[in-house]
Amino acid sequence: MLVTLNDVLPRAKAEKYAVGLFNTVDLEMAKGVIAAAEELRAPIIIGTAEVLTPFASLEDLSSFLIPLAKKATVPVVLHFDHGLNLDMVKKAIRLGFTSVMYDCSTDDYYSNMGRVRCLTQYAHERGVTVEAELGHVGANDGSAENHGPGDHSIYTDPAQAKEYAEATGVDALAVAIGTAHGAYKSKPKLDFDRLETIASMVKCPLVLHGGSGLSDDDFKQSVAKGISKVNIFTDINAAFAKTAAAMYKPGMGQTDLMPAVKQAVKEATMEKIKLFGAAGRY
Repeated sequence: MLVTLNDVLPRAKAEKYAVGLFNTVDLEMAKGVIAAAEELRAPIIIGTAEVLTPFASLEDLSSFLIPLAKKATVPVVLHFDHGLNLDMVKKAIRLGFTSVMYDCSTDDYYSNMGRVRCLTQYAHERGVTVEAELGHVGANDGSAENHGPGDHSIYTDPAQAKEYAEATGVDALAVAIGTAHGAYKSKPKLDFDRLETIASMVKCPLVLHGGSGLSDDDFKQSVAKGISKVNIFTDINAAFAKTAAAMYKPGMGQTDLMPAVKQAVKEATMEKIKLFGAAGRY
């Protein structure tokens, strides 16, 4: 069933579990993610990010993700993540995405708040939920979101987070507590005290970006202290590639590899669903 963030995140926040967003760039990845959610009876968020659109356009993805989501027996949110270009965010809404993230996190505080407030009004009028980011989740080397060397997290200020969430009316807020996009070269140090403070002050569900590569304990603590949505891409992307590479033998074609790579994505997704505490919620 195709739903919005507001159909899955408030319950996650109340019951202290998190719903995973698993970005996908092709049909086999999407099938693997949804199969994982259905087997575990868990809500799921699926979609793409602006930086991934060179690999699969919004038009192409929406053409098969929307039917897959509608056919699913668990709630599926179709989310456009890290939209930097306003026209592209609005295109996602027109194409049928039920949720969008408008990322103005590198703007100054008031510009970020003003731009997101306008987009939130536009999206809400069309029944679409909105996520925004306050503070800036940085990028590791090789990440799709890497903006260059020295791109480090700017931590979210709790008082600003409260004011920002109330002023913009967003349905979910991504906060910066020390994570970064992409594969980690060294163990990140997360500011759980900051997260707990933000969660006590902000009413809307909170989101953790840069989740791939964190330890199981990092995830468990993040969810326990207020995270209701976790973004994952690197883990399932790597599972897909590693399986294809390991399976390939001369003479094989794409169709020989498809069942195995779909299963690898499914298993990687199931691992995260269980870790986030979302299994068995539907």
